[in-house]
Amino acid sequence: MTVRELLVAKPVEGTLTLDSYPTDATPLVDGKSQAKDDLEEMGDRLFDLHELMFANRQTGLLLVLQGTDASGKNGTIKHVINRVNPAGVSVTEFGPPTEEELEHHFLWRIRPRLPEPGTLGVFARSHYEDLIVPIAEGSEDEDEIESRYSDIAKMESELTSQGIHVVKCLLNISYDEQRDRLLRRLRRDDKRWKFEEGDIETRRKWDAYQLARGQVIARTSTEEAPWYIIPADHKWYRNWAIARLLVEVLEEMDLAYPQPDLDLDALREALND
Repeated sequence: MTVRELLVAKPVEGTLTLDSYPTDATPLVDGKSQAKDDLEEMGDRLFDLHELMFANRQTGLLLVLQGTDASGKNGTIKHVINRVNPAGVSVTEFGPPTEEELEHHFLWRIRPRLPEPGTLGVFARSHYEDLIVPIAEGSEDEDEIESRYSDIAKMESELTSQGIHVVKCLLNISYDEQRDRLLRRLRRDDKRWKFEEGDIETRRKWDAYQLARGQVIARTSTEEAPWYIIPADHKWYRNWAIARLLVEVLEEMDLAYPQPDLDLDALREALND
């Protein structure tokens, strides 16, 4: 079984409950040591496949990383995305919208960061914050939420019609694991800068945010742009799973290096003069 088949979101009767997805599972991997060894081998494969996509400029890939605070979005970028050529990568972390951004449509700040063919675009948080947060907080009316669902579906459909593959990952950690990670941030001088006091208030609304994430995933996981629920309590498994997922998606593109129409003999002769 592939990682794509195993970890793809599976809504039941239009709903999805994140509590039914184990956060500490490690399917297809026999422990931390194997995962780390596999990741090293996959790193070379991932680099080569990404280079093929970059060389072809016919298709691209948008990787969306969503998750609660401390779920590992930046860790995924550090340990997985850094294994490919940075010339063909665009990474954007979308925080709370600025005053200027709030004056525009919620996708106004998203569209300029969408990947072009040949490029891997990575969103650490994304346009889905504009659904999850207002649903959890009850800060937008139902008509506005429905409008945002429609606008996101339209944008992702446009992307796939342009040859951009959309891969959406929910980094699924437990309530207890988040607590431990936030406490480590407070203890360590080199991690404390990541801590925001607002994280505590959001944590108090854990159930509301989990419910909102499940609702959004159920409504927006499609064949064209699926959601994958990544068990992320174990950082080593999270890294392995997302690397494997990217390899599988890139392999399915079945790309080959472009061969320009060149007079090779004449060019060799010119270079040897």
